[in-house]
Amino acid sequence: MTATHAVFQTIALVVRPNTDGIAESVGTVVDFLRQGGYEVVFEEQTAAHLNPAFSELRVMNAAEIGASCDAAVVMGGDGTMLGIARQLAPFNVPLIGINQGRLGFMTDIPLDGMQDALARILSGSYKAERRTLLEGRVVRGGATIHVGMAVNDVVVSRGTGAGMAELRVDVDGQFMYNQRSDGLIISTPTGSTAYALSAGGPLLHPSLGGIVLVPIAPHALSNRPIVLPESSEIVVEIVRGRDISVNFDMQTFASLQAQDRIVIQRSPHAMTFLHPDGWSYYHTLREKLHWNEYPSSEGKLI
Repeated sequence: MTATHAVFQTIALVVRPNTDGIAESVGTVVDFLRQGGYEVVFEEQTAAHLNPAFSELRVMNAAEIGASCDAAVVMGGDGTMLGIARQLAPFNVPLIGINQGRLGFMTDIPLDGMQDALARILSGSYKAERRTLLEGRVVRGGATIHVGMAVNDVVVSRGTGAGMAELRVDVDGQFMYNQRSDGLIISTPTGSTAYALSAGGPLLHPSLGGIVLVPIAPHALSNRPIVLPESSEIVVEIVRGRDISVNFDMQTFASLQAQDRIVIQRSPHAMTFLHPDGWSYYHTLREKLHWNEYPSSEGKLI
């Protein structure tokens, strides 16, 4: 969706902590936004790392940002974006990502072009991209003992040095399979370019309504990835195995037991990314996955 009109007044700034030289880039963004007439606030963990250099800025937690801010600018890598996206998803605050990390599928605006990109977005010339999330709960003996949300994926996996895990998977109340493997990735379309891709899963365009299941090193080579409708309720039961854990975007809940069940479905919340008008998902894939690189005569990628 391309927008031509928008009203932004208060902008939250979320910055990856412990990044060398980040204060200078942050100062550039703060000055640019304030000169444009926007009120700038710091997310509380950002403020803890960057104060006292920016002590004059207001500090807000995620709930306060959700209630008061019109957008959040995230400076960091995809991990920084994952963390704040989970917190802000219930408030529908749009996110603008400036890449201060390595890969940057979600924080896709480069540092050297950030002022121009921000100016275009905040003036109303942007493409809004809405993405789904997953939510899951761990059920033991009929009681929910943990609840999590994931932008990328929910991963059930065995511990290092443990044998294979045996998992039972049901979809919408119907038995699908028992799987012996190192684990199972349950991924959103956003997460299809993350762990799921490295485990052999398919790429899903972010606009697709699907959930992908990708086995991790399955015992049966015929056990392949499958894409399910986004309306599916997926139940993963621990049949047997040692040191099995479940994590939501790498936030781990450990010590799962036999007969524990992880119930996963699409979250009612979603997140919205704002990109400069003209942004292309396919350009991002070419750039980040190096589809446009060819070996030169010297053997180097060009």
